[in-house]
Amino acid sequence: MSKPVRLAYLVSHPIQYQAPLLRRIALEPDIDLTVFFGSDFSLRAYTDRGFGVEVVWDTPLTEGYKHVFLKPLRDTGTVSPTSPVSRGIFKALRGFDALWVHGYASINSLQAILAANALGIPVLLRAESWLNDRDRSPLKLTLKRIALRALRPAIAATLPIGSLNAQYWRHYFGDDVPQFPMPYAVDNDYFAERAAASHQAELSDHLNLDPGLPVILFASKLQPRKRCMDLLEAYRLLPQGTAHLIIVGDGEERLRLETFCRDQALTGVRFAGFQNQSALPGYFRLADVFVLPSRHEPWGLIVNEAMAAGCPCIVSDEVGCHADLITPGVEGYVFPAGNIPALFAALSGIFADPATAAAMGQAAAARIRSWSFDQDIAGLRAALAHTTRKLRA
Repeated sequence: MSKPVRLAYLVSHPIQYQAPLLRRIALEPDIDLTVFFGSDFSLRAYTDRGFGVEVVWDTPLTEGYKHVFLKPLRDTGTVSPTSPVSRGIFKALRGFDALWVHGYASINSLQAILAANALGIPVLLRAESWLNDRDRSPLKLTLKRIALRALRPAIAATLPIGSLNAQYWRHYFGDDVPQFPMPYAVDNDYFAERAAASHQAELSDHLNLDPGLPVILFASKLQPRKRCMDLLEAYRLLPQGTAHLIIVGDGEERLRLETFCRDQALTGVRFAGFQNQSALPGYFRLADVFVLPSRHEPWGLIVNEAMAAGCPCIVSDEVGCHADLITPGVEGYVFPAGNIPALFAALSGIFADPATAAAMGQAAAARIRSWSFDQDIAGLRAALAHTTRKLRA
């Protein structure tokens, strides 16, 4: 029997979304995975700049797979192009058959890519970018094009998270760099099972909801780019007593949002604050529709989570997952970011018929079952087979 392919994965820090996938990859008998982290700040209580509160994740972040914390040269406890910066990457990568890197726009990622190339190790690149994820000046676009052109020879293959990301790699790398889809997925079973086991009546009582009214859910950081105010403006246009709106999350915008609700007498709105991973499925199960109106959202994995729990979704066209997960009128709706009348129309469409939300929720759950870790494993195996010649796809 041939030896397993030795795969190194470099990422900034333990991430709650990624841990279940890494555990799943570690179960593959012919892939010997080792994860290299630049920082361990997410394992401790830390203040998340987006939520504005102290966060301690209640799901295991490093269990079930081999991992190493690299020695730091610089670690500010946050993620940026210049933090974390690690030492010893070249030495750590010796003996591996392939390197998988999450992102390219950081010193650590570039260090690892250069080290792997010097060692003759193929590099698999995965990132979240798409062409319209944010506004950039012509100068910045030109500099980016030059930088990615220089990076292209160092990349053996990309691992697109979705169709917009695949388009991004084709735009900058052309057809010379092969692509192996590795969809952005979550642990669908976890969210489906916990949602099914949740106690909706208790949560409804806790939030003081009228059980006869449908529920709209927003769950994200309360930052300007998440555009929660757009949702409040659209909700204000609904007839009074149409639905409750639950806002899960915290951040710099919370006081402004609460003030707006008070000034507009929006008595059906509930602010639930930050909720940890294990609590979210209960909110998804309680909701009749989940809304993410963000600008510049590279993907929006919380949409995957909501769909896995059987919740239809309304998202803006700047939420990157919309192209792959939401067919308007089937699993939910897509509206132009910042267009409040269009968001209001989508909400009205959901509530036009009591059976609509339930049918869309069933369609959402069915759609997300085909966007899973199984597809991730298949894409990763195909990439390793192509680049190392040591593994069957």
